[in-house]
Amino acid sequence: MGLLIFSLNLTLDGCVDHQEGIADDETHAFFTRLMDEGGAMLWGRVTYEMMESYWPAVARGDEEAPPAMREWAVKLEAKPKYVVSSTRKDFPWANSHHVAGDLREGVQQLKDATPAGVLLGSGKLATELDRLDLIDEYKLLVHPRIAGHGPTLYQGGLPGTRRLELLSAEPLRNGAVAMHYRRAR
Repeated sequence: MGLLIFSLNLTLDGCVDHQEGIADDETHAFFTRLMDEGGAMLWGRVTYEMMESYWPAVARGDEEAPPAMREWAVKLEAKPKYVVSSTRKDFPWANSHHVAGDLREGVQQLKDATPAGVLLGSGKLATELDRLDLIDEYKLLVHPRIAGHGPTLYQGGLPGTRRLELLSAEPLRNGAVAMHYRRAR
């Protein structure tokens, strides 16, 4: 069985707005490594649609992008992508699949079928999956910024405090810190 690893960019005040992080070569290389290590990506519909609206064009060369972004886009194109949605059923982007039915059952089946692990990259979906005790590890990239607005991580709340164990903290040259936690036993 593979792990479900939640990975996201956030600011010091917990903002997860994708426009607030540092989008440089180092950041893209970090997330490319994470994607390379995992067997699949898992997103909610909103994140999928945001990604679908840009990255396939970068992978095709239709959008100008630095080499690190293009590398991410090409690898993302090839990576299995799973989407949780109750409103959308058609996912035409290459290697995209719908997770339908019971959320706990569908995600557990995905974890069981993906020994290399599943990389979760949606904030709202992470809240729901954490409520179901399905997230095993957290690899968060904390950016040296204070946004002063939302959306924020776990804005929807959890039923109780989630205790974590720090596995590593790696500062990047751009000032961000890659934090790796697992659920405390």
